[in-house]
Amino acid sequence: MTLGIAVFLTVGIVTMDVPEGAGSPGPTFFPIIVAGLLYVLAVLLAVQVVRAPRPVDGDSNSSRVGVSTDLLNDVGDIDTTSEIRVIRSTVNPKTTSKIGLTDWKTTGIVLASVIIFVLILQPIGWLLAAAALFWALAWALGSTRPLFDIGVSLIFSSCMQLAFSAGLGLTLPSGILTGVFSWIN
Repeated sequence: MTLGIAVFLTVGIVTMDVPEGAGSPGPTFFPIIVAGLLYVLAVLLAVQVVRAPRPVDGDSNSSRVGVSTDLLNDVGDIDTTSEIRVIRSTVNPKTTSKIGLTDWKTTGIVLASVIIFVLILQPIGWLLAAAALFWALAWALGSTRPLFDIGVSLIFSSCMQLAFSAGLGLTLPSGILTGVFSWIN
């Protein structure tokens, strides 16, 4: 997945229309850094999988797992009254995601947020669309302070707008805020 995103980003970089007068570092600078980091992450993840593969259900080696009693005590209570030790969870499974399983609700909310961001970016503009995206991501990842998140999202998207406009000389879509602020083109 990570490698696929890196390749997709690389294709976007190669096919990007860069204006002739674009100065240094240019509009491809940050995407190249992100793509490079994604390639490094993909290699590191592949190495991790090769070095320590997870056991497959039914694998003869999957029953031989070296887990200490101290670790099990940290994870949950151990029933030592029988020959077979059973771990009882002390965590509410409805509110906590399990290690090793995909949290499909959060994944779906994040994916939907990104898709909605792409659809509303041009008509609404970077400032509001990015703020909505940042807020939705904070909510999806479990934040319980919506007003604080909205404020931080607006500040963060404004800072990014200023950095691109003033720092790099690039314009992000202004959408419905065209002409409202002098720093939004």
